[in-house]
Amino acid sequence: MTVTGRRATEEYLDGYAAILTGVCATGRRLSREELEGLRGRGERAADAGLGLRLLVRAHLAAAREVRAGLPRGTDPDLFLGAVEQAVDAFAEGHERAQKLAVRQEEAARREFVDDLLYGRSDLGRLAERAERFGLLLSHSHAVAVAQGAEPFGDGYAVSRSVESSLIARFGTRRILLTTKDGRLICVAPGDEPEVLAHFAKHTYAAAVDDTLIAVGRAHPGAGGVVHSYEEALGALDLAERIGLDGPVLYAADLLVYPVLARDRQAMADLVGTVLGPLAGARGGAQPLLDTLHAYFDAGCVTTEAARRLSLSVRAVTYRLDRIHRLTGSDPGDPTQRYTLQTAAIGARLLGWPENDL
Repeated sequence: MTVTGRRATEEYLDGYAAILTGVCATGRRLSREELEGLRGRGERAADAGLGLRLLVRAHLAAAREVRAGLPRGTDPDLFLGAVEQAVDAFAEGHERAQKLAVRQEEAARREFVDDLLYGRSDLGRLAERAERFGLLLSHSHAVAVAQGAEPFGDGYAVSRSVESSLIARFGTRRILLTTKDGRLICVAPGDEPEVLAHFAKHTYAAAVDDTLIAVGRAHPGAGGVVHSYEEALGALDLAERIGLDGPVLYAADLLVYPVLARDRQAMADLVGTVLGPLAGARGGAQPLLDTLHAYFDAGCVTTEAARRLSLSVRAVTYRLDRIHRLTGSDPGDPTQRYTLQTAAIGARLLGWPENDL
């Protein structure tokens, strides 16, 4: 052992040689007080940041010195048993302190994550704590949230796989990966969209097929993380309500939905006025409304809408013509199409025709 290593460990070996000598002289086992003392020194050594390997080597080196000074005929098994007991007790204390430190670190991290995502802490204090976890809240950040049929948790296989992939690709620079309420969350710099794109790709690949990932917009400042996180949650909620396709949704692409939903009564009036006549069709409004949704989702391409509906192009064309006759609005006309599409979005938001307006 080097001189530096010996000096670093000396205070944690206090009394160790006397314990070994006493055991060999009397043939006894280590007392409860001696074991507790060794455990306590192990805890203090861990708190001081000394590694267990260094400390075990120090104990073995000290044991060799003790062994050299023992009387001839000393039982070697007795000596080795005492060394084993002593080192085991010391290591137990060291590991206990390490586990406590890990639990405290996890608790601090969980508290920080909660405060970060809910904005419950003083922003100045939050920014100081964020630096410890590699985030600079003076910059802009964006948040991606993954939600699946099975909950995500810290230490789960998928979480570990995604974390390893992010570290391998980007290192640990200013990225926070965590879980909250069964969802997997990634906070990344707002000027590095490739981080969240990578997160979304590998989360979907590692998880089950029905995993949905939502990405909030980048926002500056300490409150920007909260804003982006809420946007991502809002996108997931919207997807569940109206059946948006995934696997990745971007809040920036869905801004029209919250705008339309702000005035429910106006939206209900629009849906009832524009699409209400569809209720008089044979089979009700739902088949024709599904046709409108597929048509608009397909970019107003009839062949693609037919594929999505598993219908012939002729059948879709007939339905679109039927919608035109009932509502007076032509889905193929650019001006009238906007009114129909807005009403169709409103129907999704309001759950019509299943729900009354």
